[in-house]
Amino acid sequence: MGKWVDGTGTLTVAARAREIPLEVAASYRARRRGLLGRDGIAGALLIVRTNSVHTFGMRFPIDVAYLDGSFTVRSVVTMRPGRLGMIRPRGRHVLETEAGAMAEWGLKKGVRVRVDLTGS
Repeated sequence: MGKWVDGTGTLTVAARAREIPLEVAASYRARRRGLLGRDGIAGALLIVRTNSVHTFGMRFPIDVAYLDGSFTVRSVVTMRPGRLGMIRPRGRHVLETEAGAMAEWGLKKGVRVRVDLTGS
């Protein structure tokens, strides 16, 4: 994709052919904030240009999918609040959502996702 901007869109998981509401965090401020201060999320948050996350200050456990440059899932982990995730050297982007959602969506290692942006 070209230049990333904060905005919204949809995430399509090929395994389930289902569109999921997506928020995109591209700016420094949006990437830094992530899901902090929220009680949940309807859909997922894509944090671009990162290969590591933390859950310090989070209010709920999250599923984290590390994506490579072609939007193929490299790994999926569930993180409780107050944790520091491992750096994934081949990771380029991170998807975050409420714990349990990724299994429901069929999102696992090797699955490729599609991101369609609707604007900022």
